[in-house]
Amino acid sequence: MADRIYLKDIVDKKRIRNKEKNFVEKELAMKLDKVEKRPSFYEALAKPGLSIIGEVKKASPSKGVIKECFEPLKIAKIYEEVVDAVSVLTEEDYFLGRDEYLKEISDNIMLPTLCKDFIVCREQILNAKILGASAVLLIVAILSDEELIEFIKLAEQIGLDALVEVHTKQELDRAVNTKARIIGINNRNLETFKTDLHTTIELRSYIPKGTIVVSESGILTQEDIIYLKAAKIDAILVGESFMRADDINAHGEALRNAYRD
Repeated sequence: MADRIYLKDIVDKKRIRNKEKNFVEKELAMKLDKVEKRPSFYEALAKPGLSIIGEVKKASPSKGVIKECFEPLKIAKIYEEVVDAVSVLTEEDYFLGRDEYLKEISDNIMLPTLCKDFIVCREQILNAKILGASAVLLIVAILSDEELIEFIKLAEQIGLDALVEVHTKQELDRAVNTKARIIGINNRNLETFKTDLHTTIELRSYIPKGTIVVSESGILTQEDIIYLKAAKIDAILVGESFMRADDINAHGEALRNAYRD
């Protein structure tokens, strides 16, 4: 991987990948009727207490390969015992994800799945549904207001939830204007890839009551959960610390218990 990766690099490469896949919206839309109903991502996060989204993640631009022995379905099966939803990386070049991982996992577990990618076109949303996702990630930083509104509407029309991700107050204001039902606060700056949990604390108070709030990235320890607890978040998205854990179940329970205490 390159020494310095920028968000623009990832998005530009994603646009190239989308062209290579030769997506045809009408053809994708025709396949939607054959997709089996999947569990609700929103409902998994809306329940009382802290919900955990466990991420199936082989690599990242900032850390390189995180999980050498990477068995996506095996990881997802373990997650079934301790988390409430599963996020699956499908970005191929910088996170080493694959569409096939999402399809295999969605077909074989009962938990809702999130398609974690850099979505920049309608066809990716339709494809996520076909692969079995219950939700898609929409990153405010890479979408115009018009695209954001259009993509949320499309997701809702085909039965997907949208996790609308922000990192700054400006991005949050844009997300709130769409009336997004689930807002994710990414503690990682996607331009520098540095993380700061205070981002969640700082932005949480600006999110309207009734909106599901997810804290994403940089959540490694019980101390991190205790710190975030003051923000009264509904859920956390955890990838790296699960991938590096010797015992995923024990780590998940430790994080959940830290929120209860």
